Amino acid sequence: MGMDQVGGHQRSPFDSVRAMAHDDRSDGPWPTLEPTELDLDEWRRSLLARLELLTPSQREAVEHISGPMLVLAGPGSGKTRVMTHRIAYLVAHGVPAWQIVALTFTNKAADELKHRIHQLVPGADVWAGTFHRFCGRLLRRYANLVGLDESFTIYDRDDQKRLLKESVRLAGVELFHYTEDQIGQVIGHVKNRSFDPQQALEELGDPLSALAARVYPVYARRMIECNAVDFDDMLIHVARLLAEQPDLRRTLDARMRYLLVDEYQDTNSVQYAIVRALSVDHPNLVVTGDPDQSIYGWRGADITNILEFERDFPRAKVVRLEQNFRSTQRILAVADQLIANNQRRRHKALLTSNPEGSPVRLTHYPDHRDEAEQVAEHIAQRIAAGDRRANDFAIFYRVNSLSRSFEMALRKRSIPYQVVQGFEFFERREVKDVLSYLSLLINPRNDIAFERVVNSPARGIGKTTVEKLRQHAADQRLPLLDVARSATTIPRLAARSAKLAQKFAQLIDSLSLKVHQSVEEILGLVLSESGLREALENTDATEGEDRLANIDELLNAAREFDEAFVDREGESPLESFLEQAVLASDVDALETETERVTLMTLHAAKGLEFPSVFIVAIEDNILPHARAKSDEAQLEEERRLLFVGITRAREELHLSRAHYRTQRGSVTPTAPSEFLLELPRESMECLDLGVDGHFRLRGRTQRARGDEDFHGGVDGEGFHVDRQAWDAYDGVDELPEDWDRQRSDETVVTTDDDAVDFDPDSWDSSAPSGAASVGRGPASSNSTPQRPVRSKVAPSLVAGKLQTAAQMAGEEGEAKKADPESFRFKQLVLHPEYGTGTIVALSGSGAKRVATVKFVSHGEKTFRLAFSPLTPIG
Repeated sequence: MGMDQVGGHQRSPFDSVRAMAHDDRSDGPWPTLEPTELDLDEWRRSLLARLELLTPSQREAVEHISGPMLVLAGPGSGKTRVMTHRIAYLVAHGVPAWQIVALTFTNKAADELKHRIHQLVPGADVWAGTFHRFCGRLLRRYANLVGLDESFTIYDRDDQKRLLKESVRLAGVELFHYTEDQIGQVIGHVKNRSFDPQQALEELGDPLSALAARVYPVYARRMIECNAVDFDDMLIHVARLLAEQPDLRRTLDARMRYLLVDEYQDTNSVQYAIVRALSVDHPNLVVTGDPDQSIYGWRGADITNILEFERDFPRAKVVRLEQNFRSTQRILAVADQLIANNQRRRHKALLTSNPEGSPVRLTHYPDHRDEAEQVAEHIAQRIAAGDRRANDFAIFYRVNSLSRSFEMALRKRSIPYQVVQGFEFFERREVKDVLSYLSLLINPRNDIAFERVVNSPARGIGKTTVEKLRQHAADQRLPLLDVARSATTIPRLAARSAKLAQKFAQLIDSLSLKVHQSVEEILGLVLSESGLREALENTDATEGEDRLANIDELLNAAREFDEAFVDREGESPLESFLEQAVLASDVDALETETERVTLMTLHAAKGLEFPSVFIVAIEDNILPHARAKSDEAQLEEERRLLFVGITRAREELHLSRAHYRTQRGSVTPTAPSEFLLELPRESMECLDLGVDGHFRLRGRTQRARGDEDFHGGVDGEGFHVDRQAWDAYDGVDELPEDWDRQRSDETVVTTDDDAVDFDPDSWDSSAPSGAASVGRGPASSNSTPQRPVRSKVAPSLVAGKLQTAAQMAGEEGEAKKADPESFRFKQLVLHPEYGTGTIVALSGSGAKRVATVKFVSHGEKTFRLAFSPLTPIG
């Protein structure tokens, strides 16, 4: 519903305060509320009582009124409470509520913020919403300054792809071995980092960027011609307006004197520019965030923005929120020791008065099927015992493709679950068709919507007719709908086709006269008068029923929207509905109160919490991702990603990996994630189910000495791993410096199964003495652990024809390899399986030289060049 006004239509108790504000506020998009009677003294006393419940650091942040402030808020530290109470505190001290703007990144966070503000300050018209909705609101107000009109359409990913494909064709660009998706990725990359994408593309200079630099001007021009913006344009247009229109910038700066930005570590360069521009004359900017939770670098987020906040605002106040109200002590200990390995951070403690809790369990499964089955079985048993409900559990993974085996295992046990994997409802064909009709009604220049629905349902307007309409529109520089209205005048267009095109235009013109009705009503008219509903009713039974059900669900969504919509000056309900649909995110689909296990990526888990969390597939090349290992900044972001996942858990945390995993149809051995080496043994217990599926607690094993083969002994974590397999998978090459520190603090653990030795000593060399978690019997006092000797592949890890990665690397080594030093940045290379690619990153030297290659059809892959089959071809 756009950037909702908190409290909506309710009468405000604070008009006496707002009367002190500027009397010219009516020229902006911020509405006012009618006065009502309320005892403000009583309300202030109530607020003061609430402040007494805050921690000292929370209260310090809340009571800060003027000047910039950085609130470093650890996970679960109550930063939303701080933001909402500070807003109430400002209003109580005479700040006009309409001068306060609160920005965040997700619809879920924005909705929670608005709800809490309304509870604290009923009726106050504080603006709270996402960056995109905020910029969308400003852009509609000042659309004419960028060549748009206020009815512009926000293109979703599918619309963007369609326009990009058209732009490539119009630009006359031959893509060679590149794809339109790659062109789009490059354009998106620079638009997240600069509000002059054309210049940024030209400065990059690589072949792909050079092609994108030819396409982008056409793409940008067509956007304006279609009266449309993409997600990035919404921000860029506003940033450029603020930079190029000084009078407008001053006006907005004066109006929005108190700016609060949540999750500041996730801002990109364009968002940063917007925030800075609105904090020049009145720098009452308060940002909350946590550098340790910056996980969106891949989409342009710049951690430097929060790390260097005090450089931008030298007099800024800094408050640390270190009290965690969410997790147990052991969960926080694991998170704290993990993230301490990052260099680019602002130190803060993770403190809690919560119970110590159960140990964090790390389990090593034989393969990915066992991992999924055992996780599902654990959940089933806990639900059956009445200990937990299904919605208490969440399963996190690094990439979406890992969800399938867990879905199957849960389904087998009839455990309900939900997969948070993109908000697909609005992307379904029949739903997208209806939304395209609605968009065309309010934006007749929307050529992408026109092409989508001109023959949906089928009305005899084929591709040939559309192409002739398109050619005529390009020649005359007119929208397709305008051309369709006068189709009978187009040369070489058959009379029948011209009449059909005109009839379609008449349908749109007729429906557009009714756009001021409720969204549900206009949606119903579109369904009936366009013939969409009738066409679906005549479709094959099963498919037709499913698609009709989706249409009915869309009608339900429209009805709910109409009921909640507040009539605001100059705002179209239909525009707001379409904006809400296109800006829906994957987490918006999450139903937290429904009795279902939640499956989601670690990225999607940001901002959520669950009583019991499973983080699976913590393996080298998965977490950290293969692409990140050659770049220290990306590696730190992967570590932050695991930190975010860990700190979502309230009471129980389960970490796991598999010895073998099926990837691209082949069973391959895995290496444990290097992050597992960094976790504290005293807060954990480790279960190793081995490669044969027999349960055992991994304990103190005989470490390899001298020239003896190291056959999968304990490798710094308490589980079997072959070191050559580790090397072939590009894992860490050295154990911690004090890996061989001797321990004597062991405990005894027994199970129903035959227990075997488990050695937590080598698991984490930095753990303090006397804090063993699980283990068995003290080792001989005169036995000093030694570093393992690298040797040939352990025969016990090779089954039948299955080869380890180390063996495969050895076979590849028999062929003549190119000198690792001969590879260079942006060089074209050939891979026998993946085809042609371009080197996009290089690091290391000699045998450790690593290259990241972007392939045409397989994305980015990382190789250790001394062992790779890459051949330079340019």
